[in-house]
Amino acid sequence: MYPVSNNISRMKKFLPFSLFAIIIILLHGSIYAAVPAGYYKDLNGKTTSDLKTALYNIIKNQSQQQTYSKLPTFFQRTDVYPNSKRWWDMYSDIPLYAPSFSGLNREHSLPKSWWGGSSSVLAYTDINHLYPSEMNANMAKSNYPLGVVTDGGSKFNNGVCMVGKGQNSGGAAYVFEPADEYKGDFARTYFYMVTCYQNFSWKYTYMCANGTYPSMQQWAIDLLLKWHRDDPVSQKEQNRNEQVYLIQANRNPYIDYPDLVEYIWGNKKGQAYNGSTTPVIPPSTGTLITPPNGMDLDFNQVAVNYTTTSQLQFRGENLSGEFELAITGANKSLFTFSNGTQDMKLAASAVNASSGTWITISYKPNAIGSHTARLVINDGGMIDLSRKVELRGEALAVPTLSAPTATAATDITADSYMAHWDEVPGETVDYYMVTLKRYKNGIVTTEEIPAEQNYLEIDGFNESDQDTYSVQSVRLEVRSPQSNTITVNPTAAIDNILDDKPLLVESFDGFMRFRCSEPQSDCVIYDISGRTMMMIHEITDQMEITLPQGIYFITTAQHRKPIKTVAR
Repeated sequence: MYPVSNNISRMKKFLPFSLFAIIIILLHGSIYAAVPAGYYKDLNGKTTSDLKTALYNIIKNQSQQQTYSKLPTFFQRTDVYPNSKRWWDMYSDIPLYAPSFSGLNREHSLPKSWWGGSSSVLAYTDINHLYPSEMNANMAKSNYPLGVVTDGGSKFNNGVCMVGKGQNSGGAAYVFEPADEYKGDFARTYFYMVTCYQNFSWKYTYMCANGTYPSMQQWAIDLLLKWHRDDPVSQKEQNRNEQVYLIQANRNPYIDYPDLVEYIWGNKKGQAYNGSTTPVIPPSTGTLITPPNGMDLDFNQVAVNYTTTSQLQFRGENLSGEFELAITGANKSLFTFSNGTQDMKLAASAVNASSGTWITISYKPNAIGSHTARLVINDGGMIDLSRKVELRGEALAVPTLSAPTATAATDITADSYMAHWDEVPGETVDYYMVTLKRYKNGIVTTEEIPAEQNYLEIDGFNESDQDTYSVQSVRLEVRSPQSNTITVNPTAAIDNILDDKPLLVESFDGFMRFRCSEPQSDCVIYDISGRTMMMIHEITDQMEITLPQGIYFITTAQHRKPIKTVAR
C-alpha cells in the first residue's frame, strides 16, 4: 500500500517482530536502550488508572528549554536518517536534506487545536509528538484524527499517508492514515500525549476524552492498540527517544516498556504492573535522575546582545547536602545562572522532592560566532560523583525586519477561516507570529499563534462575535513591527457556503426534525444576526431538537448552503 524509504523500515514492515528484533539486536545491540536508574521506580504494583497517573507524574517533568524557532535544530538530532543528512519524514518520501528546513513544517502529530492551540503550554513544543512534515501533507492532515481511510474514500494520497473518509472518525469529516510502518509510532505518540497531558480539557474530543482515565474514546483505544501491536517499537523510535531525553529530559514510557499499554488500556487491565526492569536505586544511594549526563542545553541561534534563557530540571533520590554548580569553559562568561554568576549552590532536599526543582540559565552573546561552555554538577551525595551538561549557542547579527501586510481572510466557514499576509521580499524569517483577538459578549481575548508559512488556519470561530488578526515576522526571536489589522465577522460564513448533500429541516410546534439520506457532521445553527446558537457533532435522519422561538440558518459540513427555518 505504501512505499518504504530505508532497509530498517522494510524489515520493520515485512518481518515478524521476533525476527526483526533479532536482526536489530545484531546490528545495534539491545533494542531497548538503557533507561536511567530510578526513572520508573514508582510504577511496580500499580494498576490501570493509578499506573497511568504514576506515569503522568514522571513524564510531565520535562525541561522547558525549547522555543518554536529551536525545533528544526533539535529535529536534526531526532529526525535525520543515520549516516545521512536526509530528513526522516513520516508524512512523505520527498527527499529533503538538513540543515535546510525548506519545504517542511513543525508538525504537531496530535493537533494543537485539540487542546485549544495555546502556545504557552509545554505541549506546543514537546518534541515527543512534534515531527518534521512535508508542507502539503501537513496541510492535508489538518486537525483530523488518526484512522483508516475507507476504500476509494481518500481525498489526499501521496503514497505515504492518506486523508479521507474513515471507518470511524469520532465525528470528524475525515481521518489521517499514516503508512503501515509508522502506525505504531503514531499510536505510542498518542498514548504518550494523553498520559503526559491527562490534565488537559480537550476542546475537540474526536479521539481524546477529558479526565485522567482512560483519556481516550473507546474507538480510538481499539484502533491504537491494534496499531501498537501490529507495528512494534523500532530502533528508530528508541534512538529518537534517547535524543529527546537528552534535549528535554523526559521519555516516552511506551517506547521504553511497550507492555505498559496493555496494563493501562489493553488485555492486562486490572493486573498489577511489575514489569519495569529499569535499574533500581539501592537504598540510601544518592542518584540524580535528571539532568542526564552529557545532556545538551542548546540555546540555538540568537541575535547578538540579546538574551535567551533555558530551564533545567534537577530531580533525584536519596541525595544529601547540596550541589555545587559551575559553568566552565572558554565562553563561560556568556552563560549565567539566575544569580548573574557562573557559580551557584542547590539544596539536595529540593532535588529529592517528587517534582524536583528547576534552575534557569541565560545566554547573552556579545559577539557574533559560536559559543560553548559546560555546566559541571558536583557533590549532592551522588553515587557517580559528578555530571556534565554541554551548553551551546550561536550569535548572529541583529536582523532588520519590515512589517508584513495582512490580507483578507478566505475559506470562511462557521468554525474556521484562513488568515493571510504578504511576505516581505528578500527577508529571512524563522516563522511568523499571528496576534488573534477574539471578541465575545464584550470581552476581548488575545492569543499569539506561530505560523510557518504566510497563512494560518484559525478555528474556534463559532465562539466569537468577531475576530481580528495582525502579523509579525520573527527572526532569531526578534520581531518585526506589527502589520495592519484584518477584521473577520461570523456573518461572512453564511456568504461563503454552497450546497452539497441533501438536507431538509422540518419545523413543528415545539421542535425541529432533520431529514437526510445519510449522517452529516459539524452542524452549526445561526440566529438571524449570524451568531452561532448551537453546534451538533453529527445529525442523523429523524433527529429532533428544540430551539427558542425565532428564525435560524443551519449548515453542515456536507451541506454548506444555509437552510432557513423558523422555530415556533
